[in-house]
Amino acid sequence: MIKKLQLPLQTMNLVLGFMVWVIISALLPFIREDIAIPADRLAILTAIPVVLGSVLRIPLGYYANVVGARIVFISSFILLLFPVYFISSASSFSHLIIGGLFLGIGGAVFSVGVTSLPKYYAKEKLGLVNGIYGMGNIGTAITTFAAPVIATGIGWSKTVQLYLILLLIFALFNVFLGDRKEIKVKTPVMEQIKGVYKNEKLWFFSLFYFITFGSFVAFTVYLPNFLVSHFELAKVDAGMRTAGFIVIATFLRPVGGWLADRFKPLFLLMGVFLGLTAAAILLAFSPSIGLYTAGCLTIAVGAGLGNGVIFKLVPLYFNKQAGIVNGIVSMMGGLGGFFPPLMLSFIHSVTGQYSIGFMALSQVALASFVVVVWMYYQDKLAVQSEVFNSTGQGILVTDPGGRISAVNPAFTKLTGYSEEEVLGKNPSVLKSGRQSPAFYRAMWSEIMERGSWQGEIWNRRKNGEEYLELLTINAVRDESGDIIHYVGTFSDITYHSSGNASSG
Repeated sequence: MIKKLQLPLQTMNLVLGFMVWVIISALLPFIREDIAIPADRLAILTAIPVVLGSVLRIPLGYYANVVGARIVFISSFILLLFPVYFISSASSFSHLIIGGLFLGIGGAVFSVGVTSLPKYYAKEKLGLVNGIYGMGNIGTAITTFAAPVIATGIGWSKTVQLYLILLLIFALFNVFLGDRKEIKVKTPVMEQIKGVYKNEKLWFFSLFYFITFGSFVAFTVYLPNFLVSHFELAKVDAGMRTAGFIVIATFLRPVGGWLADRFKPLFLLMGVFLGLTAAAILLAFSPSIGLYTAGCLTIAVGAGLGNGVIFKLVPLYFNKQAGIVNGIVSMMGGLGGFFPPLMLSFIHSVTGQYSIGFMALSQVALASFVVVVWMYYQDKLAVQSEVFNSTGQGILVTDPGGRISAVNPAFTKLTGYSEEEVLGKNPSVLKSGRQSPAFYRAMWSEIMERGSWQGEIWNRRKNGEEYLELLTINAVRDESGDIIHYVGTFSDITYHSSGNASSG
């Protein structure tokens, strides 16, 4: 029963964490009425929680494996009591900076669930599970729209204090409903980092999440003001359109995970980045409100689906190091939510428009599409290499001139020759002398006529021992019909045959 509760419990934990994470930015118009905040420092104040909320995801993801999600969530909510109370009684800009720094813990809890929840479900369900958990980022929308309404009635300070009650309630929920028997993984953090930091897939996934989650946050931050200033929409209308963007991106996250469970995740990511590329190019040309809406909705769909697909890929490729990898990837996504809004604001301040920023997004998305295509074909090559290296049959590949270009480990085991000893040589190094020249002429005649040959043949190992092998030779041709390789596969049948091989 407790195990079944972990997905809804941890998802609600994430909702609360994200609600707390954005308290300052949501209530900033009210806070500025009581505390003098220079206009040039507003961006710093709203960015501080995002930075720590991103960086802390690595240790929280790690400790979710070491002590379990229950302890990490309880500790996080208790620690958040202090900055939340501190902010509610703040009287200066420096107070807000200090409190905002530690609010980052609320955003950092994201890496806890994506590390813990895969322990409770089969691999084929991880995309949907992580997608459902990721819907917890709706917490940012809840605070963004609910906190100002409440603050209008009771003031911003008392509104912030309401979060103290929620934090205490959820800490108690985790005390009683958290899983005390969660599987623990206690590999030292530096050992885990050393095991993954050289893997290029870690950094590719980080780039992908930087873009998908970053575009989600960037549009959430910039849309309300842009729609009012550029299209002269009413504030309520702009707010509702932004809310629609958030809802679409949030609810498509589990859809992306669900699709990744059923189809090839890398194919889905190709579609995501092509969509983001096209939408960003459209927005760069400052179209009418209709086309602008279509472009923004495409961004929402791409960001939502992409976020879901990426956290299907992490446990797929990093099963044993999921904690630290989830932490790093989600950290990069958090930073992706930090830099694009600043970049858009800077570009707008210099040029008076957002077009260059949108074109930059399109080019990064297009580059990501190329990387995903490369990853897909690298995976195919890796599978082929694994088959080549792990098969029990000896495999020998030659060029059209008959010089050996590759052999597999089974070849070395069966013949005694290492790859270095036979590369560039003719397969005749294995000849036993039992077959006559006429036998080889007939064999090659059949290969040239039919493209393949199979039969029994006596060969000699490196140590001089003769053995009988069942050999198949195939000619590999290119699209124009020219032979580019000969591939021989063989197995030792010395003790399984009566020795009726052709011996000339």
